[in-house]
Amino acid sequence: MMAVSEARRGAAVGRRWSAAVGSVWLLAAGAALGAQDWSHFLGPGRDGRYLGPPLARSWAGGSPRELWRRPVGEGFAGPVVSGDRLLVFHRVRDREVLEALDAGTGAPLWRYESPTTYRDDFGFDEGPRSAPVVAGGRVYTFGAQGQLHAVDLNTGVGVWSVDTRARFRFRKAFFGAAGSPLVEDGRVIANVGGPSDGIVAFDADSGDVLWTVAGEEASYSSPVGATLGGVRHALFFTRDNLVSLDPATGSERFRRSWRARIRASVNAATPLVIGDLVFVSAQYGTGAGLFRVAASGLDEIWTSNDVMSNHYATSVHRDGYLYGYHGRQEFGPSLRAVALESGDVAWDVPRFGAGSVLLAGDLLVVMRESGELLLAEASPAAFQPVARARLLRGTVRAYPALAGGRLYVRNDDTLLAVDLGQ
Repeated sequence: MMAVSEARRGAAVGRRWSAAVGSVWLLAAGAALGAQDWSHFLGPGRDGRYLGPPLARSWAGGSPRELWRRPVGEGFAGPVVSGDRLLVFHRVRDREVLEALDAGTGAPLWRYESPTTYRDDFGFDEGPRSAPVVAGGRVYTFGAQGQLHAVDLNTGVGVWSVDTRARFRFRKAFFGAAGSPLVEDGRVIANVGGPSDGIVAFDADSGDVLWTVAGEEASYSSPVGATLGGVRHALFFTRDNLVSLDPATGSERFRRSWRARIRASVNAATPLVIGDLVFVSAQYGTGAGLFRVAASGLDEIWTSNDVMSNHYATSVHRDGYLYGYHGRQEFGPSLRAVALESGDVAWDVPRFGAGSVLLAGDLLVVMRESGELLLAEASPAAFQPVARARLLRGTVRAYPALAGGRLYVRNDDTLLAVDLGQ
């Protein structure tokens, strides 16, 4: 099943990442004991890892307890959670709407609106694609046309906004603007994709431009911040490259070309940082790669198009194994477990179908596009579901949020909250 390059592979890989991951896990778990929020796309670490109280492994009556549900407008943007607030970003008629809801009841708290004329060229959903970002008492949204807004978390009052498409003159991508910005130390950093300003850092308080990086077309991937070897990195998986920048200045730390040779392709999965390693993955013949971040740049561990080629959903990692989707969304991708250090496939569930996967302790939380939720052992031994229930009718494409034992998930017209706690 394998076609993996042999570059710099060995037992030392496992020792280095396992020690580093253990340290990172302890720090993250300690920080999470207070809020247990899901304030970013893919959670607090942008790695799909849930740090809240343990989840139940079975449900009375065969389905988790429903807390509330309510109608929502168009959009692929997943919800996020900050304290007792749930933030949902969707489109209602000709407005992009950011709403704050009571996370426990779904009751509306405030609403912020802005106009939109976005039209999808392929007949898909015309709502926003990017999950909101909560940081420093503000909520930041990036709409399908590239409108960037900062909104007060407590009041819903707009603080500033920038029409990035008008300002930086980027061309419309296949499916609109889609990557959630990275908020780092008072900076909101977004891959806007302008010809002269591909990645742009905005002042989080004012919206003023702090720095720009040219030549990076926008992708559908959300960036991630990481400290590697004592150095802070802002990692972007752009249209063409995996690129690391100094979040303070925009100066380049490294780059690696990573895109398909055909125009009709996308990079969508978020880079996954594991210790001093970075896993990156895409479809359309590009494939996956594992790299070690070194002082000189990136050292290749392995690359392959036959291991874990993510189309849209980002993989998760636990104890030396990746869990995620391999294959094109429209062709019915398989669900896999893959050994991180070697790229060997541990198990494969063929034609599983697309969806998302999160990690909660030793459980995989799998939300299928069909609307079915599965909990399964995060084990390389076999795919072992322990609970499953249909929550919504398909199609479910937005990533769910998992906070305080509650799962928040939406399809094309309904937002649902269920209790997964013990």
